Amino acid sequence: MGSKKSNKGRRFTDSTPLSYDFEVFKPGTLDLDDVDLEAKAPDRKAADAEILDLQERLFELQVRYWLEKRRAVFVFEGWDAAGKGGAIKRMTALMDPRGYKVWPIAAPGEEERAHHYLWRFATRMPPRGTIAIFDRSWYGRVLVERIEGYATEPQWQRAYDEINAFERMHTEDGCTMVKFFLHIDQDEQLQRFKDREKDPIKNFKIGTDDWRNRKRWKDYTRAYQDMFDRTHRPDAPWVAVAANDKRHARLTVLRHAIEALDT
Repeated sequence: MGSKKSNKGRRFTDSTPLSYDFEVFKPGTLDLDDVDLEAKAPDRKAADAEILDLQERLFELQVRYWLEKRRAVFVFEGWDAAGKGGAIKRMTALMDPRGYKVWPIAAPGEEERAHHYLWRFATRMPPRGTIAIFDRSWYGRVLVERIEGYATEPQWQRAYDEINAFERMHTEDGCTMVKFFLHIDQDEQLQRFKDREKDPIKNFKIGTDDWRNRKRWKDYTRAYQDMFDRTHRPDAPWVAVAANDKRHARLTVLRHAIEALDT
């Protein structure tokens, strides 16, 4: 009998069959400076009519995903007061609540901090036939945790590959994934902050953290660009949404969500 060959010194590489090789778009492919923040929806009546048509189509696709036992994930990130909640509300308006789940993500609790940071997201990924929508996400590791110092530099630097692996694990398993970034300018954000402070129904949405984050606009802009450059992939792309005009943003999100699901 021939002797077994030693595996000593061998290791997996990106060229190893079946190993993950993350195909990431060229850095700079997505840049917030290229987003046209002057973009606006058509007149209100026409925009609202189109939104309704898109919501009906989205419901049809939700039913198809249920019947075909497929699953999808939509991630929402963006500036404070950029309209993530409003976009999610319009996305889910006509969907069957039994077939989707919206996960609003805040700071991790005690049990979540006892695990790897991706643990709380892994437990929230959608079962087959359903859709999960994340209002903020695992990208907090390379955004707020990076900026505020909750993660060390080695931790947030390695997080890009960890996130790519986490997402790829799900897309390779047939999960549709799209990541939306809602972009507004500083003037629009300031106006929305002031409007929230004066609105008794919405003033719970504004706090000291929002004002503190606003002072670090340049730091966040740099972190967002690093995030796009490292995690904008064909299997889980980012969509930069011009959101100074709310209806335009909602139409953009609905159109891209339908395009992703209708494959």
